[in-house]
Amino acid sequence: MISNSASDITVASKLEALLNLQRIDSQLDEIRRVRGDLPEEVRDLEDEIAGYEVRVSKFDEEVASLNDQIKARKQAAKDAEVLIRRYEDQQQNVRNNREYEAIGKEMELQKLEIQISEKKIREFQYQIDQKNQEISGTKLRLDERRKDLTNKQSELQVIVGESEADEQKLVAEREVAAKPVEDRLLSAYTRIRGNARNGLAVVMVKRDACGGCFNTVPPQRQADIIAHKKIIVCEHCGRILADVEARA
Repeated sequence: MISNSASDITVASKLEALLNLQRIDSQLDEIRRVRGDLPEEVRDLEDEIAGYEVRVSKFDEEVASLNDQIKARKQAAKDAEVLIRRYEDQQQNVRNNREYEAIGKEMELQKLEIQISEKKIREFQYQIDQKNQEISGTKLRLDERRKDLTNKQSELQVIVGESEADEQKLVAEREVAAKPVEDRLLSAYTRIRGNARNGLAVVMVKRDACGGCFNTVPPQRQADIIAHKKIIVCEHCGRILADVEARA
């Protein structure tokens, strides 16, 4: 039960204000319900597209880095070839076998450097080919998702366009309707509404049952609700019971 402090505004007036607010919110809920999951689907597609774009960008950076390493290895191989030719010239002018062998070892090291560079280049090129395949596949999925997003956005735009004026009008009405509701009640209303699957925080008692959860409301409790001396909530679901609907 939500207790009520002394106020110039009667409980009946407060309940009427809450009912009016609930009426407007229910109309807004219906407008948004018609849109279904489209807004969420659009957001999900936008997030998915952003993820693919980041992935493609990362792959591009990795390919660029591998190409830089290939260039570095090619340059290292060229430098080694230059040194080998220089060592070959030096071997022609050695004074003894020790110098000849020392130069020979240096030449072998440079030849090994060329072999290592060639092996690394092949490895890097293989990685580039793999990355390019991943890029192609990701770009293909990216294009598909962009088309899906365009379609979903167009569909959503049509639906929003059909109800935009009504929604704006209701939003403006809601701002006005919320002003008479004291902050404490508005907070309670918002909390209850957030916990309710159907968005109903304020309901009527219909056919002796809560209009939200349909559990039976005892006669004495109905009498208290009709009296409007205090704000009463359903003991089962916590919704505010605004009034008892008269039977036909």
